[in-house]
Parts: sequence; C-alpha cells; structure tokens
Amino acid sequence: MDLNKAMIIGRLTRDPELRNIPSGQSVTSFGLATNRSWKGTDGQKQEQVEYHNIVLWGRLAEIASQYLKKGSRIYLEGRLQTRDWTAQDGSKKRSTEIIGENMIMLDGPKGSSSSGFGSKTDSSPIDQSTPSIAPDAIEEEVKVEDIPF
Repeated sequence: MDLNKAMIIGRLTRDPELRNIPSGQSVTSFGLATNRSWKGTDGQKQEQVEYHNIVLWGRLAEIASQYLKKGSRIYLEGRLQTRDWTAQDGSKKRSTEIIGENMIMLDGPKGSSSSGFGSKTDSSPIDQSTPSIAPDAIEEEVKVEDIPF
C-alpha cells in the first residue's frame, strides 16, 4: 500500500486566486509559507522558511477564496502532485503542488484578534470529501468501546 499525504500549518503568502475551468469546476491556488527554527551547533537560533504551492478544487476552493487572505493561518491536509508542462519559450517546466483535501482556518473570525489551534470558536474544519457532515455528527461516529486499545 502507498501513501501520499501532506499535513502543514502555515500562512498564506498571497490572496487566493479563484477561477473556473471549462467544465465549470472551481479551482483556487495560493502560496503557503511554513517556518522552522532550531538551535545550531553554536547555540544560535536558526530559521528556515519553505514555500508551498497549494491548489484546492470544488467547494473547498470557493470557501478558501471567500474567507482566506494573505497572512491567514491555516492547517492543510492534502497530497503531493507534480505537473510537467512546456512553457511558451519551449522550455520544460515542472512544479510540485499540494492538492488540498481538508483545511482548518486557524485565525479567528474576521475582525477578531483571537487565534489558536484547537479552539472551537476560532477554527473551522472544512473537509472537501464530506462537506455536508456537521462536526457533531462526526464526533458521534466514534465511541470509546469501539477503540481497539
């Protein structure tokens, strides 16, 4: 069995760009930056930033374009996908993207200064595969006696 799963927390580097493909399906793309810091062998704090290209489809794309903006902090689950194409000048191009499948907005509601991970009031889970299931319905599906350990 294979696994292609990406889970990241970061901030948008640009506003989401919503467009529709000829079939009518919505697609949104944006950049997401993730930071990492550590202490080097000399004891000095080191920092590194990684930039990721994110693509969302369908209803998730529409929600992201409506509620997210540059600087928004999100948790994103998805899969890695690499595309190859030929540019107008004839050169070969390649891009690896994260195709988002689930997203949680970590910033508070618009105009609110609160933010945090795990607070019921300021994080909004959005799952592209099951958009019509309420969070309460998901919690009822798992019972303590059903856990095998």
